[in-house]
Amino acid sequence: MQLKHGFARAAAVAVLMMGTSPMALMAETPADTLVVADAIDDIVSIDPHEAFEFSGVDLNNNTYDTLIELDPTKPGELVPGLAESWSVADDGMTYTFKIKPGITFSSGNPLTAEDAAGSLRRVVKLNKTPAFILTQFGLTAENVDQMITFDGDTVTLKTDKAYAPSFVYNCLTAGVANIVDMKTVMEHEVEGDMGNAWLKANSAGTGAYVLKSFKPNEGYVLEARQGHWRGDAKIKNVFMQHIPEGATERLLLEKGDIDIAREMTPTDIEGISGNPDIKVQGDVGGQIYYLALNQKKAELANPKVQEAMRWAIDYTGMQDSILKGQWVVHQSFLPLGFLGALDENPYALDLEKAKALMAESGLTLPIDIGFTVRNNQERMDIATAIQNSFAQIGINLVLDVGDGAQGLATYRGRLHDITLQTWGPDYPDPHTNASTFAMNPDNSDEANATGYLAWRTAWDPGALNAETAAAVEEKDSDKRAEMYADIQRKVRDNSAFVLMFQQARQDAMRANVNGFYAGGATDSASYWTVTK
Repeated sequence: MQLKHGFARAAAVAVLMMGTSPMALMAETPADTLVVADAIDDIVSIDPHEAFEFSGVDLNNNTYDTLIELDPTKPGELVPGLAESWSVADDGMTYTFKIKPGITFSSGNPLTAEDAAGSLRRVVKLNKTPAFILTQFGLTAENVDQMITFDGDTVTLKTDKAYAPSFVYNCLTAGVANIVDMKTVMEHEVEGDMGNAWLKANSAGTGAYVLKSFKPNEGYVLEARQGHWRGDAKIKNVFMQHIPEGATERLLLEKGDIDIAREMTPTDIEGISGNPDIKVQGDVGGQIYYLALNQKKAELANPKVQEAMRWAIDYTGMQDSILKGQWVVHQSFLPLGFLGALDENPYALDLEKAKALMAESGLTLPIDIGFTVRNNQERMDIATAIQNSFAQIGINLVLDVGDGAQGLATYRGRLHDITLQTWGPDYPDPHTNASTFAMNPDNSDEANATGYLAWRTAWDPGALNAETAAAVEEKDSDKRAEMYADIQRKVRDNSAFVLMFQQARQDAMRANVNGFYAGGATDSASYWTVTK
């Protein structure tokens, strides 16, 4: 579907406000409307306690709020959301949150501590995909009513053991912890679904915007609330259109039919350079590109081979060519923006050093190694570059190309030799990546622990299991950050992973658009900050 211009401004705004997904807009978007083009076909649900895809969480970030929030203008900083204050008891397991007075939901119902407690309980009882972010604190459908309680304006959360407070607080900024209008939601309950079906097409939050229309794989319309507790949004309407093709987005942006384009390729970005009516805003994302080396294959368990591979990759060459503007060299498993993230990239292309290491490996060269790659142009370009440089040090990579599902099935079944993969954090705390790259409690095939990347690639982290478990319980945030830095260096230099790149984002927009935050590595898109 593409936008077509030529409608009168009044007619277009009328279409927006009717709550339908409009097929057309004018060549210049209205001053009070933000028109965004993105690929939103990843949305499975917009119920905030089920949504776990980027586009759905972006939408919900503007229609709901959490007890504790991340400030889009201060990346990584925790700020009051619906809770004006919070604390943890001396036992390290009892957290209290005092609700801000005077906040209302979009229905007009007042926000209460009962709504907040009920929302967090609902996450656990629904038990949809992102529920693990809260259930990892020992919460179950059977005990959650006793573990999460309310009294007056205060919510109390009890955990099963003492964790790092920053771990708990960071998890409560995740989209799954959004607070919903429980009275309204439960009025729409059908067959015990706690309003889940209704929330797939409606919003019931305290956010800066209200959902007026949502059509899967087409778009959605948001309308600003008046008197929002954080201050009224600067833009009255937000219209999101599903346009996955970068070239189409570029054409619409150049014509002025859209305000922000979020899927433009490096070629598209290069094509608009020099256009005074358009600007490009850079940001980092949370995904990490890496190679996983299956430790069941003896050659790949050889430390000399692992180190040689790290010196046989042209990181900067790929960054500056095929990945330009989309990915940046990053050789740690925590994305920049996370507590304890490292900005150290010690490895660079050095074929002579890599050859020397291969000579020390004791292997008869060359060796043939399978290389599982998703049939995607970007991944194929990366794979080809790595294949070429590895061949020069005596490693012949035999490509095994398939779709994403096939590649993941091979990886999760521990059937690969080397696989090229990306990983994105599940919640904005360092444990989300440390627990999967540096933990593997049971390395046996019978464990079937696909949630651990270390298990998928048959790597036993040894002492790192205990070190990572200790880091998630460390109460001192500075010391905790140091612990994660140490764990990352060990994984970077001595593991079954070759860490290569961190996602970069490039959002192109009309020159008059200001204040758009894409979310960085830890947060989601913010529309309420935008001005035109």
